[in-house]
Amino acid sequence: MSEHMAGRGFTTAILHSDRDAPIEHGALHKPLHVSVAYAYRKSADLIAVFQNRQSGYAYGRQGNPTTAALEAKITAMERGVATVCFGTGMAAIGATLLALLRGGDHIVASSFVFGNTNSLLATLADHGAPVTFVDATLAENVERALTPATRLVFVETIANPRTQVADLARIGELCRERGLLYVVDNTMTSPWLFRPTTVHAGLIVNALTKYIGGHGNALGGAVTDTGHFDWAKFPNIADSYKTQKPALWGITQLRKKGLRDFGGTLTAEQAHHVAAGAETLALRMDRQCANAKALAEYLISHPKVAAVHYPGLPVHPQYRRAEALFRAPGALFSFELAPGHDVLEVLDRLRVVVLSSNLGDNRTLAIPVAQTIYWEMGAARRAEMGIVDSLVRVSVGIEDGDDLIADFAQALG
Repeated sequence: MSEHMAGRGFTTAILHSDRDAPIEHGALHKPLHVSVAYAYRKSADLIAVFQNRQSGYAYGRQGNPTTAALEAKITAMERGVATVCFGTGMAAIGATLLALLRGGDHIVASSFVFGNTNSLLATLADHGAPVTFVDATLAENVERALTPATRLVFVETIANPRTQVADLARIGELCRERGLLYVVDNTMTSPWLFRPTTVHAGLIVNALTKYIGGHGNALGGAVTDTGHFDWAKFPNIADSYKTQKPALWGITQLRKKGLRDFGGTLTAEQAHHVAAGAETLALRMDRQCANAKALAEYLISHPKVAAVHYPGLPVHPQYRRAEALFRAPGALFSFELAPGHDVLEVLDRLRVVVLSSNLGDNRTLAIPVAQTIYWEMGAARRAEMGIVDSLVRVSVGIEDGDDLIADFAQALG
């Protein structure tokens, strides 16, 4: 995968993207624009902005210049057409589905999607948009689930926490052949490790809270339109958004019906934190992935560990796929203790690793999965997803790798 964006390297482009347009006083960062209202000297200009005939800002709920600068960064990273930012990753997913789907529209989704996404899809089903969950590691399963009412296929690149890798390329071909909107959540890989545009995704979701922001100090989410999907053939676009060229119909409806109407706005302060964090995305992820691989290799050889789920290990079922698709197999893995060992006792002995529910932080974080983030799902659904009671999710940070291995060594000792 090329690491260049518009003739510049990935990190160079991110570092200098704010300066691609003039910034007042020669600042190197886009400043914080905290105003809710935006003034126009002529009524005609205000009207043109509201009617999508002129670029500009109408009201803070629909975005601000600081967030727009971040959206430009994300669009460049993902090599897309346009991006809309939201207050959280879940707001981005929820707003996308609610803005683009109607009652009776059918969704096919990976069985392994994150717990909150799973819950959201179940809520949508309760409101009249049925969902079929399938094992998305095989495109055949997606194809069998399609119906005449299917509008959208939703997958993640690498599943959290068992790290299954979806059959991304073949599902993309299937969606292209059938004219279906293909939505790929790139949070676990980030645009540095993988660009879903290469597998013909129509929309790309990123939880900015995670690797792109990276520092655990800001919530955010983004949806990027890749330009691959033909919105002129999508039946759910409102007539009022068809005044622009068809390539912008989808992203306009997302900004209006998704962001404006549901109000999951990313504030200027949070956007600034994410934008600053994004500058070191490639540097951080290279270190995190190297640490994750070393730690996973250590744990899989430990007698008290029954299994390690990490796409960077040859024993992983999708090892070859991950090797072909991704720059590196990610910085998150999970492991299971051998029978007879208390998972909570082991976790409580960790001293460097932090017990926390986030991921993508600079710090290494660990959490017992079944008892926390997947508890609400119930034992039966956890069993279907292969989540045993001793499963621990580890989001690996940028610490010195030897310190992480030593910490787990003493905790398991």
